[in-house]
Amino acid sequence: MNTQFREQLRDELDKLRASGARRQELSRHACKRLFFDQGVRPSVTLVREFTQTGSASDIPKDIELFWDELRATLRVRIDAGAVPEALQNRAGDLLASLFAEAHLLARSELEAERARIEANAQSLQTQVRDAEIRRETFELAHQRAEARLESGSARIAALEAELNALKSQGIDAHGSLREAIARLEKENGALSDQLQGEQAASVRLRDRIDDLQAELRQNTEHYAQQIKDAVKEAERHVKPMLVELDSLRGMAATYQSGVREAGQKEFDFIQQLSAARGRADRLEAQVRTQSDEIDALVHERDAHRMRASVSNEIGGLLALLAADGRLDAHEIAALGTQIDAYITPPSTCPACESGEPELQRHEDEFELLCPNCDRTSGAVSSKLAAVDGFRRSDEN
Repeated sequence: MNTQFREQLRDELDKLRASGARRQELSRHACKRLFFDQGVRPSVTLVREFTQTGSASDIPKDIELFWDELRATLRVRIDAGAVPEALQNRAGDLLASLFAEAHLLARSELEAERARIEANAQSLQTQVRDAEIRRETFELAHQRAEARLESGSARIAALEAELNALKSQGIDAHGSLREAIARLEKENGALSDQLQGEQAASVRLRDRIDDLQAELRQNTEHYAQQIKDAVKEAERHVKPMLVELDSLRGMAATYQSGVREAGQKEFDFIQQLSAARGRADRLEAQVRTQSDEIDALVHERDAHRMRASVSNEIGGLLALLAADGRLDAHEIAALGTQIDAYITPPSTCPACESGEPELQRHEDEFELLCPNCDRTSGAVSSKLAAVDGFRRSDEN
């Protein structure tokens, strides 16, 4: 007795109970289904389990009533001619036996068919489970494919949006480039004009420097001649005074008053000599001052020459590139001293971080040296090379 039959029988009994059937009808229906459909002899326990009603004395009565009705139904009377009543009863019993045998044979065949059907059902259930597993596998693969498809669609949409953004950026970049080219051409024209003005100013400055150098030479020669004359004059005055002083000193032993006069004369002579020497010192200081001014003008001229060959923007850009280490040794050697006017030595040493590097110049060579850690760039030919060598000295 399978679970499906139990559930079906309970549903039928519930429907009968809902339609107002009594206990006897419920018990009779349960006995019929158990005996005819399942081939199970009705018992008090089974009937009570399905009907859920009746006492221990009522259910046996209902089962006995079912057997009486069954026997009455199976007993067949044959009324054909003058057949004795005993023979009619025997014929009815025979038909009942035949019916019972046929019922048993049909039930055995039914059980065999049911077993075959159940085997087929189990096989089909196994196939259904396998199909369910394959279906779940296919659904999982389908979900993964859909997820990949959605991810790919989202990626394609993102790439398309990025492509559109890049196209718009490219259009904007082309416009900006054209504007930058036009602005640079305009700035180039302005810088060319400025360069011509600087070159003209440089020419004027060079002429002025030449005039100042000529004037310096004249002044130097004049002051040197004056110094020589003053020295000669001092010597001319001092020598007789010294001779006279010596004679006065010789006469001092005899003439006391002569000694005082000689002392006064000596003091006057010394005062004149000191005045001559002070004038000579002033002339020499003036010569040194003018020499320093000439040196400053020469440096200014050199700076103007360098600035005239390279504009401020280009010089500043090259100096920034050199500070960032984006110029190699060949480029620095090719630039030489053209942008030295734009180069500023570092304020602190990158090695010790406390020293202040000093830029030293020896004739035509430059050297950047840290006094704390002795980090040096070595002797090079330009200020740019000195700063770059000082920065790269820890990489070697």
